[in-house]
Amino acid sequence: MAVDGNKLQELIGKMLGDVGAAMGTALVLLGDKFGFYKTLAAAGPLTPAELASKTGTVERYVREWASQQAAAGYINYDAQSGRFSISPEQALVLADEGGPAFFPAMYEIAATTVRDEPKVANAFRNGGGVGWHEHDPALFRGTERFFRPGYAMHLVSEWIPALDGVREKLERGARVADVGCGHGASVVLMAKAFPKSRFFGFDYHEPSIDRAREIARAEGVADRAIFERASAKDYSGTFDLVAFFDCLHDMGDPVGAAAHVKSTLAEDGTWMVVEPFGNDRLEDNLNPIGRLFYAASTMICVPASLSQEVGLGLGTQAGEARLRQVLAAGGFSRVRRATATPFNLVLEARP
Repeated sequence: MAVDGNKLQELIGKMLGDVGAAMGTALVLLGDKFGFYKTLAAAGPLTPAELASKTGTVERYVREWASQQAAAGYINYDAQSGRFSISPEQALVLADEGGPAFFPAMYEIAATTVRDEPKVANAFRNGGGVGWHEHDPALFRGTERFFRPGYAMHLVSEWIPALDGVREKLERGARVADVGCGHGASVVLMAKAFPKSRFFGFDYHEPSIDRAREIARAEGVADRAIFERASAKDYSGTFDLVAFFDCLHDMGDPVGAAAHVKSTLAEDGTWMVVEPFGNDRLEDNLNPIGRLFYAASTMICVPASLSQEVGLGLGTQAGEARLRQVLAAGGFSRVRRATATPFNLVLEARP
């Protein structure tokens, strides 16, 4: 086959950038761990010595770290003063953990995929899967930290109001189940916004439930945010709203989970299904968001599904049409797209 030299150089250039980004994953984690970004945002511009002094670290390492981060465009360097700084935009992405665009947590997730590669490789060779509980523990923390800002930005102000009559029910007082709740970020947000309602978070992963309880106590909502260990097919109770946040595609038997949701809904109850946004056709997902989601799907989501009974393996890019098929098979005849963001699809389902 003839090689096009220009296309070859273009591919090499792209991979050079990708490898540089991959090698920089650990440096973003260090910046997050030692508070370098937050310190630059609060006290910058700073020399490496000043940054090291303020963070209790060693200047020589900090100098090399800051140089790489400036080369990456994550922070800025002024040659005249020898100081590094962070712009408001960079700070929003790298230093503001409570803001809408915080991203270091995704690097935390990315790092776990490398650590867990041998387990996934074994599944590639022999079949089966890798359960959520079998992953590096940093995955659980990174997932909560990454998804929390998006939920804080959209859940109460946009997603719940997009559901027919649900906000009014929550304001009056309702029972809500959050299935696959992880560390409980979405439960806590809803409990704060709707103090007359009671919220029940369910997850099969006991360490996540323990952490969710700690967070609920710290946030002052433990009286109305209850967490219990249970799976999507065996949690108990009757609820006005059941919510699945970015977890249906991880389940081995999402149809069975849907059928169980139906059995736990109160009369005129609603199921809110929040899933990663994906188009129905592969070719329409060949973009930066699809690249990220397919990577997570390969290393985390599909292995999780294939480790369970049925093992449907929806993946993060299942698309609305496939999701509707699953919900219909579980007994939901009325499904509509309530709203969407570039990262999430929100479906409202009723029997």
